[in-house]
Amino acid sequence: MRYRLFGQTGLRVSELLLGTMTFSDPAESRRIVDAYADAGGNVLDTASAYGPSEELLGSIVERRDRFVIGTKYTLSRDAADPNASGNHRKNLALSLEQSLHRLRTDYIDIYWVHIWDRHTPVEETMRALDDAVRAGKILYIGISDAPAWVVSRANTLAQWRDWTPFAGLQVPYNLLKRDAERELLPMAEALGLSVTAWAPLAAGKLSGAADAPAGSPTSKRVDPASLTERERAAAKAVREVADELGVRPAQVALAWTRGKSRAVLPLVGVSSVAQLTENLGALDLTLSDDAIKRLEAATEFELGFPGDFIAECEPSPFVFGDTATRVDPR
Repeated sequence: MRYRLFGQTGLRVSELLLGTMTFSDPAESRRIVDAYADAGGNVLDTASAYGPSEELLGSIVERRDRFVIGTKYTLSRDAADPNASGNHRKNLALSLEQSLHRLRTDYIDIYWVHIWDRHTPVEETMRALDDAVRAGKILYIGISDAPAWVVSRANTLAQWRDWTPFAGLQVPYNLLKRDAERELLPMAEALGLSVTAWAPLAAGKLSGAADAPAGSPTSKRVDPASLTERERAAAKAVREVADELGVRPAQVALAWTRGKSRAVLPLVGVSSVAQLTENLGALDLTLSDDAIKRLEAATEFELGFPGDFIAECEPSPFVFGDTATRVDPR
């Protein structure tokens, strides 16, 4: 296991993150966390809304300081209470105290805004997060599932006002869902944010689970009849590349996600040590340019405007003059 710096900070995080949303059995969860730690993994991801996940982690994590624990707030704590959800200061304060109690810890390493709240000014959120950082209850902050313009504005405000900026962005990203390449991934790279990619196996569709034999380490079987034509084409391409390389489909899918950008850190959720071991195998796999082209050819994806338009204009003498093709990029 190698490590990356988390955003524009000095925090070292492992190159594969462990999601704990589906943790339920304490004994098996402990075995998974121990195996992950033995492999060098140090990031555990949860959220206030992930059922018993926080409390379970609090009961099984023994080497607290060795782990980078991330949790999230925003989602409702009480459906009948209008202030028990959202990104405002009241919900942040109460959610944070609840998470600290459940996790049996004095501080959260990475505190994530779970989703953009259209009704709360981003200034309020950033100031409230900064207050929690200054109080020592949070060390770093990140944001999940938000538009690029919101994240950019938030970090610009933080820079101007000497508040703690977001160091990480959490979004869905896999061979079947590449929307992040339009605005979010370029923004993260430009601002120096780490990108934790959730659902890197597209809920098992890219893991070989649709045709996995009984007893395999893949997650619960995916019904082949439920897959769209595009999903079947992607799964087939992933399996073909995996068979040629003598590896598992999940490893190919994770290697593709990891290889798209140095900023990307796959966030995997597993239900067994065997499945974790399979996923860890992706860290030793580098796909050839030919394999990448074949995988991407199986799933149509258009960057869309303005990305495609700008890419077409960049080498044009009409736009940038006769030296357009002789300017080296950074």
